[in-house]
Amino acid sequence: MIRCDFSLFFKRLENGELLGKEEALSAAAAPLDELKDFADRIRRQFSPGSELCAIVNGKSGHCSENCRYCAQSAFHKTDLDAYPLKDGPFLEEAYRKAEKNGLDCFSVVTSGRSLSDGELKRLAPLYARWSASGKTKVCCSHGLLSASGFRLLSGAGVFRYHCNLETSRRFFPSVCTTHSFDDKINTVRAAQTAGLEVCSGGIFGMGESWEDRIDMALELRSLGIRSVPLNFLSPIRGTAFETLPPPDDETACRVFGIFRMLLPSALLRLAGGRAALTQAGVPLFDAGANAAITGDLLTTGGGQADADRAALARRQTGKGGSCDENAQ
Repeated sequence: MIRCDFSLFFKRLENGELLGKEEALSAAAAPLDELKDFADRIRRQFSPGSELCAIVNGKSGHCSENCRYCAQSAFHKTDLDAYPLKDGPFLEEAYRKAEKNGLDCFSVVTSGRSLSDGELKRLAPLYARWSASGKTKVCCSHGLLSASGFRLLSGAGVFRYHCNLETSRRFFPSVCTTHSFDDKINTVRAAQTAGLEVCSGGIFGMGESWEDRIDMALELRSLGIRSVPLNFLSPIRGTAFETLPPPDDETACRVFGIFRMLLPSALLRLAGGRAALTQAGVPLFDAGANAAITGDLLTTGGGQADADRAALARRQTGKGGSCDENAQ
């Protein structure tokens, strides 16, 4: 294995090189403080910007896919409140709230393998109005859409489409079998072909190895993804993964550090599972993170916009927190 030399790794990045799997594996076992400082240095040099976004659950439950972590899957029996596609006024109120809070992006997320053509046509006028008149950029996540669906969204002014890879190609069948890793890749590429930016990341704590985590980061890099949400499993009663322990603070910190070294210029987004982390994951803004989904998430709570904005401002002044899992 390559010896972990963060000074050398940083010089290579400055020279325009990209770090690879062996370097990342060595860093995953390095002292936590050294990895954290390395990641923060990369973030300051190569990705100094930040971004806050909000999401709304526009359609909930009854999903035909068997993703083992998901409370919305029809294969699981959970206490989730299921409902069809929300009407325009509900979604309008959610968008305007995000806009009033000064958030950069807002996304409508829906359950199911994909939305129907009729459902997309109901949403398109809303997206067109928001993109034409609002200050907050419009994003969405509607499953494994066709090329025509992506053209409709692009024509309505949607800025970014979300489709998580979830994990590595090798581990993916342990997470879902009703669709494939290639279905995910093809969806990402179809959205890009339609002119949409893509947001794609994954979930950690599902039993995957560090090699799986690194392989996913490298796959995202090969796809040119620049918005990467990093989620940490929230074990939900009734799902197939209900007995798995949620990742701790140190694991979360190492994940952000490794993804920052492999994706130096990306927006690394604190996303699902943050409620179980110290200070709702705020210390991760000093370990490579520079973006967040703020407010409520799909089936779990998230951070609050003012707290996240203040944390990002403190990061700019060099006053941060600790990734030590025992930090209070």
